[in-house]
This record gives sequence, C-alpha cells and structure tokens, in this order.
Amino acid sequence: MATILITGTNRGIGLEFTKQYLARGDRVIATCRDIEAADVLKKLRSDHDKLEVRQLDVSSAESILEFVQQLADTPIDIFINNAGVYGPRNAKFGEVDGQLWASVLQVNSIAPLMLSQLLMPNLRQGKDKKMVYLTSKMGSIDDNSGGGSYIYRSSKTALNSVVKSLAIDLAGEGFSAAVLHPGWVLTDMGGQNALIDTKTSVTGMLQVVDDLDPQSSGSFFNYDGSIIAW
Repeated sequence: MATILITGTNRGIGLEFTKQYLARGDRVIATCRDIEAADVLKKLRSDHDKLEVRQLDVSSAESILEFVQQLADTPIDIFINNAGVYGPRNAKFGEVDGQLWASVLQVNSIAPLMLSQLLMPNLRQGKDKKMVYLTSKMGSIDDNSGGGSYIYRSSKTALNSVVKSLAIDLAGEGFSAAVLHPGWVLTDMGGQNALIDTKTSVTGMLQVVDDLDPQSSGSFFNYDGSIIAW
C-alpha cells in the first residue's frame, strides 16, 4: 500500500485518480479548494477509511504553507500535481491580459514547484519517490502549429521546464519526476468535443506512474505512455 497525494480532486481527472488509487487499496490524501462544495469527494470519504480530504488552494502561498504544516511528518510515496487552470479562452494576440496571465502562471507553473519544495521532507520519507505533474500537449513547442492560447500554452511549457530541472536535481536522491499529458479529456476544462473519458485517461496514466523509474525520469509522457516532443 502506497500513500498518494493528489491535488485538485473535486472533479474530473483528479477525482478519477482518487477513485482508482482507492480501488487499488492505496491510501489517498486528496486536496481541493472547497471541500464543502465537493459532494462526490465527500461521499468517497464516507465510504473509504483510506481517504483523507484536505483543503488546499494552490493559488495561495498561505494555503500551501498551512497544508504542508498540517501534513507534519506524514510520508508521501507518490505526489500527483493535478491542480491547474486554463485561464481566459480568448487569449489570442492583441487580447492578452498581463494580470490574468500572471495568475495562470502562478497556479500552473509556480505553485507546483513551491509545493514540491515544501513537501520534500515528506517525499524523502516515502518509499516510491515519484513526482508527477499533469501538463498538456499544448505546452509542447514542437507540437504548436496552431498558435494562439498564449496564456495556457506558456504556463504548461514553463511547468515542463520546471519538472525537467527538478528531475535532474533530485536524481541523486533516487527521485523520479515527469510531466504527463492526460489526452483531450471530457471534463469541464476539456469540453464536450474531447476524445476520451476520465477513466480511460487515468487508467493509462496510472500505468505510466507505475512504470516511472530513474531511467525514464524527466520525460514528457502522453497518457498512453508514448513520448511527446518538447
């Protein structure tokens, strides 16, 4: 049994990660911004004694610090940074708002590293030492043939760069870190035209996490385990 920390679990991919890890018999620490509004997550908590639900707003430095302090010396085997935002949909050239851009960068690019730094005492006590960050193929510079989406694209490209450095810097301690593209998923963010459901996406990503090791650390994975060009 492993202890899995997952952020952004009130719905969509984060909620499905929570369900699938619980079904495997693992202990899950699930976070979300508003526990009272997370009805499905609360129902899961009442049905599973291995699920712990905690409040965490990754856009707030104070909330991040308070959350980590509450964890105390709890060992974390696998950290899945799922929390993220898309930002304004009309972020095309000529209409990009700098303050909105900064707010998306805070959640998608800066907070993951800030949280990771604070979690290191917990992660060092864990046995798996795996750190996984949900990104997007839209963060791939190689794949960008459509332009636009300046805010979301750049925030995920920045996250990719952060995790690549993190994988290199922590390799000596036996950590494995990677970024994962979940596919175009039927969620509030993905929209109704998406190609796969959350179960298909998360089932694939769980296999990627299971297979992640020091040799594959620092990679940019698709949900099916294939490699995406940076």
